[in-house]
Amino acid sequence: MGKKNPSPPLDIHWLYEASVQNVDTDLDIAKRIYARHWKRPPLTIREDFCGTGKLACRWVERKKTHQAWGIDLHQPTLDWGVKYNLSLLTEPEKQRVHLVCGDVLDAQTPPVDMAFALNFSFCVFKTRDLLLNYFKQAAKALNTEGLFVVDIYGGTESVMAKSDKTRKIPGFTTPEGLKISDFDYIWEQAEYNPINHHTTCHIHFKVPGYGSFNKAFTYDWRLWTLPEIQEILIEAGFSKAEVYLHDFDDAGESDETFRRRKTYENVQGWVAYVIGIK
Repeated sequence: MGKKNPSPPLDIHWLYEASVQNVDTDLDIAKRIYARHWKRPPLTIREDFCGTGKLACRWVERKKTHQAWGIDLHQPTLDWGVKYNLSLLTEPEKQRVHLVCGDVLDAQTPPVDMAFALNFSFCVFKTRDLLLNYFKQAAKALNTEGLFVVDIYGGTESVMAKSDKTRKIPGFTTPEGLKISDFDYIWEQAEYNPINHHTTCHIHFKVPGYGSFNKAFTYDWRLWTLPEIQEILIEAGFSKAEVYLHDFDDAGESDETFRRRKTYENVQGWVAYVIGIK
């Protein structure tokens, strides 16, 4: 009896994009908030810590007058994004995406209407001075009518070592025809230090036919609090810092409808957008 052919290699970036990113939600929320403050529509964005550049690519897909810049330190991840996200765009759309391998603390781009640092990426800055410096750079990267979008997680269970319940992610087919069945996503908070709020987190995957991907992604962060983020944004030169939080559906999951909040019940877990208004 012959050996069964092994499954072709599966790149974990596909799993990350399917399980973590929801770029349309991010863009829709930012556009809605922009419209609250200014009469004209935003046309240009900057995606810091852009990774595969998925948000930047999606932005230019939406309208032919849109342009996007993406910045990331890791060239191999940018290259993956060029191969699998940028390549899906039309030629005119490709010309409106500018991916830069560089440091968000000093990378130079034309001023934009909206800047993003999502998936808690700014938490890589563990000291107040570094975060303030980054927020100042973000403010400089914006037009006079501009906003800066970050997200952060929290809640009573965010400050402990724990693993979340396994979440089932719908399957998909890659552009090369590789079919991925529904798979498991596990978020693990491996360590948390209450003295300095440093935390180490992992993402694990279990994919039928491919097995387990333990510690597919690891993060070494400081878990910043909402008041800290707001105060540092104001110190960095933003005129306002607004917090947007979701409600919950009947199953206890986020309803993905984010509203501006000034009070909120500190439930087990939540995710917030914090918006710096130029």
